[in-house]
Amino acid sequence: MQSTINKEGLTGNLAADQGDWHSIKLKLRDIDQLFNSMDPSPFIEKDLDDKAEEFIVSWANEFPRDAPVRLRVHLEQWPAEDPKELIRQAVHNHFTHRAELTNLEFRGLMKQGRTSLAIGLSCLAACLVISKALLPGEAGTWASVLRESLTIAGWVAMWRPMQIYLYDWWPLRRRAHIYAKLSHMPVEVVSKGKN
Repeated sequence: MQSTINKEGLTGNLAADQGDWHSIKLKLRDIDQLFNSMDPSPFIEKDLDDKAEEFIVSWANEFPRDAPVRLRVHLEQWPAEDPKELIRQAVHNHFTHRAELTNLEFRGLMKQGRTSLAIGLSCLAACLVISKALLPGEAGTWASVLRESLTIAGWVAMWRPMQIYLYDWWPLRRRAHIYAKLSHMPVEVVSKGKN
């Protein structure tokens, strides 16, 4: 079991429970510590505090991708009204919204990839055609340098679409998967005295 504390007073434990379930334990002074104080929306629609979100997501990343996760929130100061359903809905709504935003970001990246690919292929084709048409069999240093420069320029134009399709997309998919998993995780809220 690991535990941590940060400067905002959020403390937590990462533990493997019975079976395949893993728990993220979040200890808070009061319910307000969980929510973004600058967000004017009602609690159920309210954004989680950035530090609380980062804390939960970073712990969730420690587990295997498909391992089920649960959140256990320990409150030192129990509010007048029972906060269990409010916290559960707020956490689920927050991570559902984050998953939707990440999926939109992924679709935007794929659209940018298609546009970049069209531009890159056009540039590569133009550079190769110019190289073959203007310098078909010219000998000499300058002709060789120009031919190689055009070929390199064409391939450099392919760098961005290759970066998008080879590397940039999968971190977004992983983040969306984590958010989707967190949007359905069981959330338990207990007072400080309970384990």
